[in-house]
Amino acid sequence: MNAEIDLYGVFVPSVLLLAVLALGLTAGLRLGLARLGLYRLVWHRSLFNFCLFVVVLSACVQGSIWWRP
Repeated sequence: MNAEIDLYGVFVPSVLLLAVLALGLTAGLRLGLARLGLYRLVWHRSLFNFCLFVVVLSACVQGSIWWRP
């Protein structure tokens, strides 16, 4: 995995792009969990959301390492 990606002359850390992707995926998962009513089973919603983001971010990082050309 490259440490930085060149976007029109600006070097952006690749983890930042993966974090933006993970944030979008986490927002979709949160919406799905709320519609299914599964947040009733969660003790601390904010902590659960943070842990969900960390899990999704780590999955994105592992996927990018696996997908590397």
